[in-house]
Amino acid sequence: MLHILHGADLHLDAPFTGLSAEQARQRRDELRTLPGRLAELARDRGADLVLLSGDLFDGADPYAETAQALSRALGQTGCPVFIAPGNHDPYGPRSPYALLHWPENVHIFSRAAMEAISLPKLGCTVWGCAFTGVSRDDSPLDGFSAPRDGGVHIGALHADVEGRGRYAPLPETDIAASGLTYLALGHVHACSGLRRSGETAWAYPGCPEGRGFDELGEKGCLWVTVDGAETAAEFLPLAKRRYRLVEADLSGDETPAAALSAALPADAGDDILRVVLTGESGLEGLDTEPLRALAETRCWSAQVLDRTTVRRDLWSRAEEDTLTGLFLRQMRLRLEGAADESERARLEAAVRFGLAALEHREEPMA
Repeated sequence: MLHILHGADLHLDAPFTGLSAEQARQRRDELRTLPGRLAELARDRGADLVLLSGDLFDGADPYAETAQALSRALGQTGCPVFIAPGNHDPYGPRSPYALLHWPENVHIFSRAAMEAISLPKLGCTVWGCAFTGVSRDDSPLDGFSAPRDGGVHIGALHADVEGRGRYAPLPETDIAASGLTYLALGHVHACSGLRRSGETAWAYPGCPEGRGFDELGEKGCLWVTVDGAETAAEFLPLAKRRYRLVEADLSGDETPAAALSAALPADAGDDILRVVLTGESGLEGLDTEPLRALAETRCWSAQVLDRTTVRRDLWSRAEEDTLTGLFLRQMRLRLEGAADESERARLEAAVRFGLAALEHREEPMA
């Protein structure tokens, strides 16, 4: 049985442009702790292999101390480590992968074609390849097939499954034809869970730390177990801070501050929130800065976006000689005959949505 720690897309030294300068500096420092946390996971869980499927650095020229910290940490995993450079950190003569001295247990794939490293003590062969430039438009597995020798063949590469772009588009048919037992992929920042193409299991672990509101929720790596023909994967959270979206509806009678406080999650202390204010408010030109300050008493950092509309009289156009006026008069008659408050609430909601459609605008969430 093989135990594999599979990570990818660390993006060390990412700029974090959506944060303040001080917060961005802190986040970069936190990212630099990722290799050490991965190494600790590998040791504590007794990993046989660590596979890192590219974009470990956010760019091809990271800070020297960042590359050195990665090298030191990977030397402490207690097992072989394989790196398949990606489009953000391609292998080249001036890349840290070529210039830095790496520990003996770390192997870095340096060619665009698949190459094999045999590990007789583990009873497996690890295959991998590298981006050697910032893009490649061919499938890394085009024409590739591992030997059908009954052995365990593991792959590691950076690619875009069923992609059509410049980042190693990888058809599932190529995965199915590869003969690999497990294919450890990088490039997609959301965890895919374990999938299968033909007899080959494959997965993206996603990035271990979100860098913006397009990378929401828990982030981490995968713990993969290969037992003969059976492969299983467990998601392991690693992120110190999660990016999260929160909606606060200001349609009620409470103050905006009270509505915001009620909407904030109780477990957001270390997280980065984007709070979207919705609904109909009695306030025009809502000042969001006090609300942002309030939100940041409950989380690490917050943005507050005002998407409310000003509360209006539903029936102000009822006497118009227009389709809108006719609609409102008919709905008012139905409201007068409503059997109970529940029916009245449904009819009032129908009036709001009907007005939105007639006036060609988006109806706020009720």
